[in-house]
Amino acid sequence: MKKFILIVIALSLLGVNSKAQKLVFNENNTFKIAQFTDMHYEHGNPQSDTTLLSFQRVLDAENPDLIVFTGDIVTAQPIVEGWNAIVQFAIDREIPFAVTFGNHDDEHGVTRSDLAQIITHYPYNVNTLTQEGTRYNLNNVLQIYGNKDGMKTKSNIYLIDSEAYSTIEGVGGYGWISAETIDWYKKQSLHFTINNNMQPIPALAFFHIQLPEYKAAFNDTMNVRFGERLEKECAPELNSGMFLAMKQMRDVFGVFTGHDHVNNYIVDYYDIALAYGCFSGWKTTYVPEINGARMIVLKEGEREFDTWLHLLDGTIKDSVTYPKDFTAE
Repeated sequence: MKKFILIVIALSLLGVNSKAQKLVFNENNTFKIAQFTDMHYEHGNPQSDTTLLSFQRVLDAENPDLIVFTGDIVTAQPIVEGWNAIVQFAIDREIPFAVTFGNHDDEHGVTRSDLAQIITHYPYNVNTLTQEGTRYNLNNVLQIYGNKDGMKTKSNIYLIDSEAYSTIEGVGGYGWISAETIDWYKKQSLHFTINNNMQPIPALAFFHIQLPEYKAAFNDTMNVRFGERLEKECAPELNSGMFLAMKQMRDVFGVFTGHDHVNNYIVDYYDIALAYGCFSGWKTTYVPEINGARMIVLKEGEREFDTWLHLLDGTIKDSVTYPKDFTAE
């Protein structure tokens, strides 16, 4: 533990001004997000070289306003050196970045609480350290302010921990968004709605493990969908009610996850886009034919976004606008 305390202190000296970073829509009223997921980076392992190459190429080509890492990012020792290598590309380009955890991030001698403290002290990280009992987490809301009215929140981004594995005896499989986290989300959403003259603020949600609704949405042939499903969805066996909560609060209109490496589809389900990112790792785990990232462009004042996959070789794939392109004819 002493080692991690020293690391946090050292990082805090580097990141003293990082929390001054404010997210604002651009002059053309757009805000571009690059989602990287399931990088499974192993520092010093040549099989991770393509992970870093893809990361660099996408950042240089797209120049996003924000990077969101949606879990399973550094999955081998040395953990801190691995995170240093990953985030340095964002720091060098002065791009704000945010993190949500997957089911593998804390399996290598570092707890989620330790990781949260380390990550929030990097320059250009925009997470806020949140304390829950004796541990820390990264359940956050990022506010994106208006281009002309820099004091008014125009969009929100929810960063949510989808946990790791089932904690209930007799129930196997992966974890789910806890009742406590869902309650936290609803309180945050209500706060913003009240402060916005009772109008929900358009929002996106990012987390690692997809909701059970993904499978139901893709299986319904009446729903418009783009992209590929090449493996069975590894959603939790129990449904904790996050999708219902988002429908009740009426702010989130797009959800972005990872977890399943060879799925990259996006589907409309009851007026919420359910989307996978694009696998961003390489041969340290099972892989599709090529890696890359998902790009999302929000539009100020609208419940609309453009999205596409940007692959390692520069290919742009499945470029669509939500909800315009998802209206069944």
